[in-house]
Amino acid sequence: MAEGHGRERTAIMANDFVLVGPAADPARVRGQPVTDALRSIAHAAAPFVSRADDSGTHARERSLWREAGVEPAGTWYMEIGQGMGEALRIASERAGYTISDRATYLALSRSLLLDVLVEGDDGLRNVYSVITTARGRNRTGADSLAGWLAGADGQRRIGTFGAEQFGRSLFEPLAPAD
Repeated sequence: MAEGHGRERTAIMANDFVLVGPAADPARVRGQPVTDALRSIAHAAAPFVSRADDSGTHARERSLWREAGVEPAGTWYMEIGQGMGEALRIASERAGYTISDRATYLALSRSLLLDVLVEGDDGLRNVYSVITTARGRNRTGADSLAGWLAGADGQRRIGTFGAEQFGRSLFEPLAPAD
């Protein structure tokens, strides 16, 4: 946007990340603010699985470690270079912790020995926006998609996505009402 490539940004929806770990919670992080929880994990040298794959989730994790004032390193901090499903599986197998998007955790939770231990923290909020471009081949189509996502039907679908399968919507609609 700052460089003039984007024309308009509209917040469309949000979901959240969660800090998950073993029910026994050896680092005693349950219910803490996320940065305090990360400090507790590091202090306890409790196993932590990082995607370490340069994904958005990994970028948020690194940002949260910085906010916590911790440079994670050592045998307790496992960088796997793989996706969320594998990070959750390894954390479950090693009775460790990880940061996951809620949707992936919910989709796999029946096969995991992990509980949501930290949620609802502002640092775990994940906002998705649509940005229309200042130039491009199909500007009309891009504008149409952005309008649909921000419109009543798109927002209704976003607000109900996953509710039937998981008992709650996986996304919160954010576009302002028309």
